[in-house]
Amino acid sequence: MKLVRTTSKNKDFIGLVKKLDAYLAITDGDEHAFYNQFNSIQSLKYVLVIYLNDVPVGCGAIKPIEESSMEIKRMYVSPKAREKGFATKILKELESWTKELNYTSCILETGIRQTEAVALYKKCNYTIIPNYGQYIGVKNSLCFKKEV
Repeated sequence: MKLVRTTSKNKDFIGLVKKLDAYLAITDGDEHAFYNQFNSIQSLKYVLVIYLNDVPVGCGAIKPIEESSMEIKRMYVSPKAREKGFATKILKELESWTKELNYTSCILETGIRQTEAVALYKKCNYTIIPNYGQYIGVKNSLCFKKEV
């Protein structure tokens, strides 16, 4: 297993995000277009790709959102690589990177239908917070925060 810090220009990251978007199009249903407008990867400078035997199996990213917070974006692990701890490794590395960049917390949004993601964030000590930004008033969104 190898974790690589990169940017949104990374071809493996782009490929994984396409798989993530296809998955979310199914789980989000009619709301996919709403959520998708907030998920552009063009300007992500802090991206992780995790490899297993040189095959990209997962990714995640962070971007500044508030003076002291990074927002976690585009978390994904391919179905065949799930339940092996890769998502936790990605999340912990994103938290470390956030701290290295002198931010004090990570925040994120996920959909209530992404039950595996909700379970991951709770397991990793993220606390549910009021919906922020574009997610205020969106009943199918759950927002989380963790001090790092």
